Amino acid sequence: MTQTLLWIGLGNIGRGMCKNIAEKSKLDKPLLIYNRTTKRATELSQSLPAGKTKVVESLGDAIAEADIIFTCVANDQAVEEIFATAAQQKLEGKVFVECSTIAPGASEAAAKAVLDKGAEFICAPVFGAPAMVAAGNATLVLAGPKASIEKIRPYIDAMAAREINMADEPYRKASTLKVLGNTVILGMVEQLAETYVAAEKSGLGTGYMKQFVDAMFGGSPYPAYSERMLKGDYYKREEPLFAVDLARKDAGHAMAIAQAAGTRLPNIENADRHLQIVKEHVGPSGDMAGIYGAVRKEAGLKYSIFVGLVIVVAMGAGAWFLSPKGDTQIIWRSSLLLALACCYLMWAITFLAQLHPLIEPKRSNLRESAVHH
Repeated sequence: MTQTLLWIGLGNIGRGMCKNIAEKSKLDKPLLIYNRTTKRATELSQSLPAGKTKVVESLGDAIAEADIIFTCVANDQAVEEIFATAAQQKLEGKVFVECSTIAPGASEAAAKAVLDKGAEFICAPVFGAPAMVAAGNATLVLAGPKASIEKIRPYIDAMAAREINMADEPYRKASTLKVLGNTVILGMVEQLAETYVAAEKSGLGTGYMKQFVDAMFGGSPYPAYSERMLKGDYYKREEPLFAVDLARKDAGHAMAIAQAAGTRLPNIENADRHLQIVKEHVGPSGDMAGIYGAVRKEAGLKYSIFVGLVIVVAMGAGAWFLSPKGDTQIIWRSSLLLALACCYLMWAITFLAQLHPLIEPKRSNLRESAVHH
């Protein structure tokens, strides 16, 4: 029997998974693609070989047409809205595969909405950075009836390199694993941020600490996140790799799970506090790696800019124009220029040594060259 597949949600993770299904699976029909912003679906479809995908604009009609429906969206509310729409259709024989990172209770509610209408449900959250997911190197968690999981086996192999099989386990277990698993990444970012700031403030310098991280944790996410922090990727990019709101959503779910179990996640509580600073400083475009900037601010360093240089320039300009008139003006201004030159010379020296707290340590390749060579 020829099956029609539908993919819902094209965020940083969903886009890569959708692309892999379209390119690697043996589909007899075009993969239906739905995204809240149709433009993103159209752009993805146009980037794939002709005939592989079909963009749909009506969610209800797409669900009615599809046999297997994958969902990978931003938050619990988006999942709730999609499954409320799905529950209005005839669902007998359909299989829903929910890949979003949501609270355990939300995955159970989504399952109930379609199970009550005769459909099957699999909770399948995914682990992996966007680049890993796009390369098919993701890890998929699978909870639900074993028979249902086997129905989507060909597509699992297209999306993921590894799986954590929780067949016949409650759906909430997969969501719990995903949420708590994400705290390992969030906690790592928090610890790296604190460590690099301490290294800079103590005079050790971030370069030597980065060499240690690369040597000890090569092949793990540690070097990649270190690179993003120290090169300023967290404030330069237009679209975050892990948006601050999504990171806070995951942290909130994790802290709720811990609280319900009678325990706490102090490191995640601290990370969430820093994420709030990121949100206040940058807005919704803030990235999880911006925790580094938040920790820097708390330590008296700057989030991302040469504020100290700007202040000195402004003060120097003011002193220049307010210098006394008459014979002493030349001496005054000459002394001012000499003082500014000495100031910038001092900054240049300490910049190379990575010691000065007013200078953003990620701005210069010269600094990295001086450290590593």
